[in-house]
Amino acid sequence: MEFTIDNVDNKARACTIRTAHSTIQTPVFMPVGTVGSVKSLDASDMAQMLGAKIILGNTYHLYLRPNDKVVKHFGGLHGFTKFPNSFLTDSGGFQAFSLSDISKADENGIHFRSHIDGSKHYFTPQSVLDIQYNLNSDIMMILDDLVALPATRERIALSIQRTTSWAKQAIEYHISQKQKGIGTHQKIFAIIQGGTDKEFRKISANELCSLEDFDGYAIGGLSVGEANQEMYDTVEWTTPFMPTQKPRYLMGVGTPEDLVENVERGVDMFDCVMPTRNARNGTLFTSFGKINIKSAKYIMDENPIDPECDCHTCKNYSRGYINHLFRSKELTYFRLASLHNLHYYLTLMKQIREAILLNRFSEFKKEFYAKRVV
Repeated sequence: MEFTIDNVDNKARACTIRTAHSTIQTPVFMPVGTVGSVKSLDASDMAQMLGAKIILGNTYHLYLRPNDKVVKHFGGLHGFTKFPNSFLTDSGGFQAFSLSDISKADENGIHFRSHIDGSKHYFTPQSVLDIQYNLNSDIMMILDDLVALPATRERIALSIQRTTSWAKQAIEYHISQKQKGIGTHQKIFAIIQGGTDKEFRKISANELCSLEDFDGYAIGGLSVGEANQEMYDTVEWTTPFMPTQKPRYLMGVGTPEDLVENVERGVDMFDCVMPTRNARNGTLFTSFGKINIKSAKYIMDENPIDPECDCHTCKNYSRGYINHLFRSKELTYFRLASLHNLHYYLTLMKQIREAILLNRFSEFKKEFYAKRVV
């Protein structure tokens, strides 16, 4: 992976990441394709219509179904899904957290039961990399120990201890596997934990970033129940401890406002289910804020979802038609709404990048908020 910094405007960064499958310009939002598919969209929609250069898949879900060996049989995620650009795969640590009623972590890994059939499984720092080698993702996330907030200091300290231990095991294993010719083009990111406690975040960042063989570093364990300002403050505190010459990834975040705020604090990469999940539920993102397309006020509305948007949906269909599709429970609605929301997110990131390159990010941020009236 090649990583170059194209410009820095205060703390906001415009960078370029080159993987084996695509060139990614940051700041970048990664659409979430948990099981190898961004819901209601296919590879052509993602690569050609939306121009996405990287999407996220999930190790936990793909391991359970269809199984990583099946994906390997088809040539990894690229051959299986036909998406030609980059994949980042999450390790499953978040799923262990979100499915905590059927999972339990110990010092060596995470025991869990499948949410599909109840079968027992065990993830270790090494096994999640083996799965990701089979998936052939471009960027692999290591296993981490994520905790819900608020949490006790003892639990957060244990999370940091486990995450650092697992990171050391993961990077040593990855180096040994590359020497055997396995995963030679795949890159590996560590995940900083520590809740919203500044001292814990500093400890975790310093411990992980001292492991210099990692290709990038993520901030995990946020957007899990804390207030937005707490998240922003934690990111602002953490990024200075992260290497300048490697990508910085904030996991599972978030709203358009979250993207703008955290780019300002030095983050390069983001992912979140919000654009597609909200689309399915009737919430559409626009340059002036969110709208609820199922509202009766849109039944006779001849305007596009967002007059400033040039996505396929806005260029061809009215709010009235999209409202009708939603109310009729037509499957076409999910595709058109998801195309719009993802186009909005990806375009927002392009606009942010352009502003950073022109050293006018602060002006962009003011204009962004000034337009948001709903």
